Amino acid sequence: MRFCDKTFTITEYGGFARGAALCGFQGLPEKTFDALEAFILANKSEGGGEAVELLSISALRGAGKIIKARNYVGLVTMSDGTVIEILPKIAGAGISVNDAKRVFLEMLKTLKDAAFKARSFSRLRVERLNLFEIFVKMFLDEALVLTKQGLKASYVPVEGNERFCKGKLLASQNMKCNLASKDHFFVRYDDFNINRAENKLIKSTLRFLLKATGDGQNRQNAVRLLTLFDGVDYSTNYDADFAKTFVDRSMSHYGKTLSWCRVFLKGNSFTAYAGGEVALALLFPMEKVFESFVVAKLRKHIGDSAELRIQDRRYSLFDRPTMAFSLRPDIVMVHGGSTVVMDAKWKMLSENARNYGVSQADMCQMYAYGKKYAAEKVILLYPKSEEAPHAEISHQSNDGVKVEAAFMDLLNPDASARAIAYRARNIAVEGRQELL
Repeated sequence: MRFCDKTFTITEYGGFARGAALCGFQGLPEKTFDALEAFILANKSEGGGEAVELLSISALRGAGKIIKARNYVGLVTMSDGTVIEILPKIAGAGISVNDAKRVFLEMLKTLKDAAFKARSFSRLRVERLNLFEIFVKMFLDEALVLTKQGLKASYVPVEGNERFCKGKLLASQNMKCNLASKDHFFVRYDDFNINRAENKLIKSTLRFLLKATGDGQNRQNAVRLLTLFDGVDYSTNYDADFAKTFVDRSMSHYGKTLSWCRVFLKGNSFTAYAGGEVALALLFPMEKVFESFVVAKLRKHIGDSAELRIQDRRYSLFDRPTMAFSLRPDIVMVHGGSTVVMDAKWKMLSENARNYGVSQADMCQMYAYGKKYAAEKVILLYPKSEEAPHAEISHQSNDGVKVEAAFMDLLNPDASARAIAYRARNIAVEGRQELL
């Protein structure tokens, strides 16, 4: 069954009703709903409370069971051929599914996983492809580039009963096979060919995707690429072959393609999920994706004008008798001897919420950052939303800790990052002047 036969798309905190659409929840075919429910329950039993953050099951009066998305985004492909897309909730008037998809892909580019660092997003046809087909296209594009640069060959040990004597004669096997035949030799030798672990994994991924994809162009490209791997076997043990891969300087062009192989063959995203009804689950916690995106944008706009420490681990909350409860702010900026700490939080603030939605736990964490780093200011970074407060969010304690909030516009992130970087540098300069 090809995955793209049916696609259902929701955003964070959206959800599905069983069967027909009800009470603002999108309808999901009963068989698919039941399969998705089984997937959630399987992960809940095996992973503790993890599934509660991913998807939740509840009952709504008059509507029956409801499955709601939490703060995980990505895709779940079901064995019945359905693709379920969960996109981030992007604030802004008239934001379409395609806009949200493009923003999400741009955010994925900043992850450490090389697979999502596409060479060109402009060629991705998000208006007609679901996330699964987009990921397939990204893999096929990388595989095509790799084949143009050349498939790597190596010496591979071969054992067989040959008509020539080459390498090492294996006496016991030779006597067993050729006792009455003197024109064959059972030998072991090294053959220089492309039938190595990396190429086996790529060929196996191409076969998997050829069966899975329903996009005509993706199928055509997969067939064309498979012909270039004629001298390569399919992998029979993914874990063993991945263990044999080693991307050194001579194999650097294999890096992104092998990252995609791990995604498709092993279901690698941030977390492994269980469930017999799920063909592939690629789900990402938006907290981590947003942190990565913010760090990448601020690094770009702060540049060399200040020292940046990313995910700094030099301090813990307590130091004796041993260091315990490590502190790890997203960004520590040191400029002229002054320090500004910045931390990203994937949370939509609201004018109508208590303390605008800023949690006490977050503020306690920011207070600890301010004290330990003797920071001029701690900046909490949130995604911009339509309900975000217009008033300045700023707090100051009697013992000198200052915390303020800033917002990242995901539709115009470079402008936001530029403004935040400018503000952070000015805070550092002002702090240095006060010391003088």
